[in-house]
Amino acid sequence: MTASSRFGFLHTGAVNIAPFTDLARTHLAGATAINFLDDRIVADLGDPDRAESVPARVIALVQAAADAGAEAVLMTCSSISPLAERASVAVGIPVLRIDEAMADEAVVIGDRIAVVATLPTTLAPTTALIRERAALAGREPEITSEVVEGAFAAVAGGDRAEHDRLVGAAVQRLSAEADVVVLAQASMASAADAVTVGVPVLTSSLRGVLRLRDALAG
Repeated sequence: MTASSRFGFLHTGAVNIAPFTDLARTHLAGATAINFLDDRIVADLGDPDRAESVPARVIALVQAAADAGAEAVLMTCSSISPLAERASVAVGIPVLRIDEAMADEAVVIGDRIAVVATLPTTLAPTTALIRERAALAGREPEITSEVVEGAFAAVAGGDRAEHDRLVGAAVQRLSAEADVVVLAQASMASAADAVTVGVPVLTSSLRGVLRLRDALAG
């Protein structure tokens, strides 16, 4: 990575732009971040009339990042992370999944993994990724999961404290029968700081950015 390096962040929610910009300033100092946002993707994934449009839209955003000089792109949303490989092949630059490094760490920690999400569109991709990374590591974890009702609506409405309270309560419940708890969305990171339990609670943002840094350095 050099001072002229450029990389892209692909967001599905404006709430992620500021925290990822801050992480980039700290861990990718000197490189230039380019933010791309389609804030209807998550909703459209759940719309039978529009879901089929999402892969092409993601590829178009990655192509826009490449056209702007990005050497790699980090998808900051777990809901679209299964499209990373397809977009990478289509455009010809590395496209990283925000939750891959987190999944790799989780499968090393223990065989009982609890996944907490605030959107159902995120839960299935995150669980599938953990199984995929576990298979690569020769592990077969037991995975439990929960979608926290009301948490996404709270944070979308600006009530971060209520979001963190609801997610924290879910973490407390699930951690009693888990070796590690995984927070499936980058937007959930603040909840990890608001709860104390006896097992690791993993978030994706920092881990994803550090993996992006490794990709740019390589």
